[in-house]
Amino acid sequence: MLNLSQNGCSVWVASSSVGLLTPTAVALGKFDGVHLGHQRVIQPVLHADGQLSVASSPQSNENQQLTTDNGQLTNQEYTYSTVVTFDPHPQEFFTGQPRTLLTPLDEKVQQLRSLGVEQLVLLPFDKELSALTPEKFVEKILVQQLRCQRISIGQDFCFGEKRSGTAKDLQLIAAKHNIPVTIVPLQTYTGDSPTQSSCVSTTPTQDARISTSLIRQTLEQGDIENANLLLGRPYTLLGVVVQGQQLGRTIGFPTANLQLPKEKFVPRQGVYAVRVFTLTETSDTAPNESLGVMNIGNRPTVNGTYSSAEVHLFDWSGDLYGKKLAVELVKFLRPEQKFTSLEALKTQIQLDCIVAKEVLNAEWEQ
Repeated sequence: MLNLSQNGCSVWVASSSVGLLTPTAVALGKFDGVHLGHQRVIQPVLHADGQLSVASSPQSNENQQLTTDNGQLTNQEYTYSTVVTFDPHPQEFFTGQPRTLLTPLDEKVQQLRSLGVEQLVLLPFDKELSALTPEKFVEKILVQQLRCQRISIGQDFCFGEKRSGTAKDLQLIAAKHNIPVTIVPLQTYTGDSPTQSSCVSTTPTQDARISTSLIRQTLEQGDIENANLLLGRPYTLLGVVVQGQQLGRTIGFPTANLQLPKEKFVPRQGVYAVRVFTLTETSDTAPNESLGVMNIGNRPTVNGTYSSAEVHLFDWSGDLYGKKLAVELVKFLRPEQKFTSLEALKTQIQLDCIVAKEVLNAEWEQ
């Protein structure tokens, strides 16, 4: 199921030193995908009781009274669980080329919120920040701006000018400021034997390191099952339904044309079995769930000239224009192909729907 919120709380997003919720417990990294490995890095900065503070404004930062072992009350400043990342992605800054993301900002906030993170800080990755030495990065960003009380990083974390600082370096530098650093070992694929996929794929092995690049690779090959295992949840496309050419209606398969964020990483072109959630404005209302098939591609049978994402919902009637949908990819069914006629396309879509229903019903029964 799609987890849209946790405890009705929101994540405070800041992109400068103004308005930060401090002091902080910081998980530091790029976190594109918020996959299982990222979640292990974030875990040490979350509150042990799972309760979130009211992260609605910087003024909500108040001292708390805590009871010590001898029963005395002490005042201790509340520490905000904070993820610190970079905007734009460092690779985009250095190459000058736009980089698509597994989790654009809205999705990243949603996933962090579901984990219990209270604040996301987007460090503007520019020439000035990239030129900071490891020592200056710790002093200026972590100590002065974030008033950091503890840090969690992955074993392969690098920082500072020319990525000269390692995880061990951060641990040593932070120790001079009395800030403990947790270095989380690299996470490997530990599920059952790699799943069988309907497409050629370099599937993760038992000793494959969970990484954003590996997930991108599996998605590029249509290996949705393994991508979902590495993420710890279904890969999801979020978008608003917009007007399309309405060609699906003419062959009995109306589709919702999904407008995706331009920075969203789109998987292999083809047809997928999907679960679809119609999102609402308020987090206290459960989203409506439907089953369906989605086509990602250029629609060569009708001489399409641009890539689109269109979803057909089973047993659905109604108006979806302007609605925001979350489409969970469950299984890649087949590559996109050009048919000799609309009638041949219609026959294939009927077969796709039969296979998709079998896949989705089998998943539901597990």
